Amino acid sequence: MEKRKLPNASAVLILGIMSILTCCCWGVIGLILGIVALVLAKKDIALYNENPELYEGYSNINTGRILAIIGIVLSAIYFIINIYMLVVLGEQGIKDFQQNLIEKIKHQQEMDEME
Repeated sequence: MEKRKLPNASAVLILGIMSILTCCCWGVIGLILGIVALVLAKKDIALYNENPELYEGYSNINTGRILAIIGIVLSAIYFIINIYMLVVLGEQGIKDFQQNLIEKIKHQQEMDEME
């Protein structure tokens, strides 16, 4: 009997990767993608555990699940930092911080060009 691929193996892997890549989008997109990946992985793991000899691609599910967990953790940390900065600094404080950072980078580039 020929082994079939798990139905969501590729999707879980892609969503896990995307959850890490999008963790810096205020943390929200990475959280959503990571949670969707975990839900799909749970369904496929249950399917695999019923009949392991019928399916292949468990390594993709496991890798995608691990990447999704990493993406969720990174996204949650980034989300908490953003909320903290918004509460403590306020919207104007964040804009001032960004402007100050840009000015420092420009100053550093000018200093590098002089050397």
